[in-house]
Amino acid sequence: MKKIFVTTFMFAVLLLCSCCHSVQKGAITAEMAYEGVNNYCHSAYDWSKAETDSVTMYLSMGDETPTEYQVVFRSYTGAKVYFHVDKKSGTTRIVEHAPVIDVEEETGTINLYDYLKKDK
Repeated sequence: MKKIFVTTFMFAVLLLCSCCHSVQKGAITAEMAYEGVNNYCHSAYDWSKAETDSVTMYLSMGDETPTEYQVVFRSYTGAKVYFHVDKKSGTTRIVEHAPVIDVEEETGTINLYDYLKKDK
């Protein structure tokens, strides 16, 4: 009886592990990081100012490390929002910087996959 329980338990563990691995998404590319942050910014911020003056409000790629991409949103107010995108998980830390008062604050996280087109 003990042998059957152990065998069943091991089979269940292997099955669960293989299911978890198949659900994981592939690595994030720089293009995916930019697209996801771009989609997020267009849903979270008012872009009407960019229609008249695209120089003061824009999105650009920042620094890249072995583990993350940085995407930078510049608001028409001069504030910058740094999106630190984890290359493996898609978890994205959001850090806002107001240069006029020199204040930087981590304001939350998003899952980049929530802002990518579903056909990818």
